[in-house]
Amino acid sequence: MTAYLISNARILGGEAADLHLDNGEIVAVGKNLPKPEGAQEIDGTDLIALPGLVDLHTHLREPGREDAETVLTGTRAAALGGFTGVHAMANTDPVADTAGVVEQVWRLGREAGYCDVFPVGAVTVGLKGTQLAELGAMADSAARVRVFSDDGLCVWDAALMRRALEYVKAFGGVIAQHAQEPRLTQGAQMNEGELSGVLGLTGWPSVAEESIIARDILLNAHVGSKLHVCHLSTKGSVEIVRAAKKRGLAVTAEVTPHHLLLTEEKATTYNPVFKVNPPLRTKEDVEAVREGLADGTIDIVATDHAPHPVEDKDCEWSAAAFGMLGLETALSVVQHAMVDTKLMTWADVADRMSFRPARIGQLSGHGQPLAAGAPANLTLVDANATRTIVPSETASLSRNTPFDGMQLPGRVVATFLRGEATVLDGKLAK
Repeated sequence: MTAYLISNARILGGEAADLHLDNGEIVAVGKNLPKPEGAQEIDGTDLIALPGLVDLHTHLREPGREDAETVLTGTRAAALGGFTGVHAMANTDPVADTAGVVEQVWRLGREAGYCDVFPVGAVTVGLKGTQLAELGAMADSAARVRVFSDDGLCVWDAALMRRALEYVKAFGGVIAQHAQEPRLTQGAQMNEGELSGVLGLTGWPSVAEESIIARDILLNAHVGSKLHVCHLSTKGSVEIVRAAKKRGLAVTAEVTPHHLLLTEEKATTYNPVFKVNPPLRTKEDVEAVREGLADGTIDIVATDHAPHPVEDKDCEWSAAAFGMLGLETALSVVQHAMVDTKLMTWADVADRMSFRPARIGQLSGHGQPLAAGAPANLTLVDANATRTIVPSETASLSRNTPFDGMQLPGRVVATFLRGEATVLDGKLAK
């Protein structure tokens, strides 16, 4: 294992210091550290050192849709985005609803070696919403699943949702809900409002999201378990979660990078790359989720990285799949929307993209302060850089990024997973 001395990097965007990495750990942090014999030196001047990012919401598609993404290609994209840990959602084929499937995904992540992969177990068998999956078996498996979700589909049955919350309470698990009342979104294509009427696209009302969040918070208060709200997108949702937190309830929430930046106006292009679930909302909603992330009402940023093959997006809007790429651009979007606007500091970014998601996912080796003795999971960011997003340059097998051609700030220069470089000089290191 190569030892590294990172010199003069700004820790969480603050004071500059050196970091000595060796044997999978941060050996020392301080000023003017001596260069260890045989260590590779990296000039960190003007770079920001962050703990390795953790994504609580990633679609890696394997097994079953390797034409869109594999664990290998998805984790390469994650490393390039500064991530050292990702949670892989359960809507694969076969569905990750058994110990065998989650262990397969977990092992594929270990073999790839670019970042740790933590499978998310399905809440219900086959994501069908009628019978609880093997929650206990997945929790006891080698993958040690702690987050469960039918993401892509809502656990719409209130009685089944209650049972799921009760079941995972026994081992401290979390139910991550895709908040979408299905009967209010049949055939929905974009945010419901004046613009959807003008464009002739079936609307997706805010209340479809907000009603499920409100219901699940009440159920969770009754059960006393842990609830996580996936990809929150509306002003009303922020207000509901804020009220729940004031009551001291065990509720956490996430927002995606695209909901921090893009609005429903993108639908006027009829370009299906902007078709996503939940849909892009109004400017008022964007401002509300930014405020919610800044004040901590929204706990984390999660990418909802959703790769699709060309044929699933290069078609008419109504026939296109929902979803966008997110891993390689997430940090840049957060810098653009939150840091450069002075809504958050880099220390806040570390909190929302590393510390808190690791805590929600109950990960012991990730989301740790950059201090001596901690696992050497970290990323170096050049916040002064600017880059133009080019879909063909992504490490993902898919190209459906909504930021095509956009200039975004920031560039991940290096990423380390337990002291091993996965990215150096902005390129994959192996």
